Amino acid sequence: MDAQELSATCSQILTGVEIVIVGKHRVVQLALVSALCGGHLLIEDIPGIGKTMLARALARALGCTYKRIQFTPDLLPADVTGTSIFNQKTVEFEFRPGPVFANIVLADEINRATPKTQSSLLECMAEGQVTVDGVAHPLPQPFLVIATENPIEYHGTYPLPEAQLDRFLMRISIGYPRPAEEVSILDRQMKDHPINTLQPVAGVSQVLALQQAVKEVFVEPSLKAYLVEVVTATRSHPLIALGASPRGSLGLLRAAQAWAALSGRDFVLPDDVKEMAPAVLAHRLITKPEARARKLSPEELVAEVLAAVPVPVS
Repeated sequence: MDAQELSATCSQILTGVEIVIVGKHRVVQLALVSALCGGHLLIEDIPGIGKTMLARALARALGCTYKRIQFTPDLLPADVTGTSIFNQKTVEFEFRPGPVFANIVLADEINRATPKTQSSLLECMAEGQVTVDGVAHPLPQPFLVIATENPIEYHGTYPLPEAQLDRFLMRISIGYPRPAEEVSILDRQMKDHPINTLQPVAGVSQVLALQQAVKEVFVEPSLKAYLVEVVTATRSHPLIALGASPRGSLGLLRAAQAWAALSGRDFVLPDDVKEMAPAVLAHRLITKPEARARKLSPEELVAEVLAAVPVPVS
């Protein structure tokens, strides 16, 4: 698949999703970038803004299987991954897959489940498999977890551990629509929801082909060195206690390749790295108390790093 074909297919997918998600072109682009990278997506925003609908629309446009898991305090790991059940006819234990066995899994309000249940996703997200009773069960490919959480409600929630946050390729927020866009939402849903008319643009095999094509996007060696320098700078910033991991470097590389592909190019530019850095790196950082006292967000600190690291001159 060449760059133009990839870009054209992605444009069709974006158009399909934006029938449902109005006025959020960049948000939809970032969600598609996650899918193209085979990376997981964390959507952090207030209720009623369209987090769940974005996941449903993306799954339908991609033609992938989709399952939703409502995370609650009493949810057990086996409710997510599945369990072994004794079959009296065969006198053997049989594995019954849980809802995580789908191409796109929506982990709704993920921070409402206990840390034990949250950790049931760690192996799924990192290795694409579930191990039950010592037996590994591969997950369907492509596999993408889209998790949502409410950043303003803390009662009865459990913060995501750093190990889990690091497994998400990106963290994004959707934000309120503009008044004209909200009027358009009202018009579109007067009689029926547009999600009901959204038709698949691709299929599982085509999504896998798109993911492979993204990996072929060329990255110049000097640009790889620049990318690593950006990530390394987060580890030595005076206001950052814990910088981005090597997994962050890999995620930033893949996201930059996907962003370039969306733009119709088969090569990565420094601007692609800069464009993806806030969404890929910010949630991986732990800021120092001084940064919080100055009300500096991780995104602002990433912007400082990008401003300080010189861009390679070809």
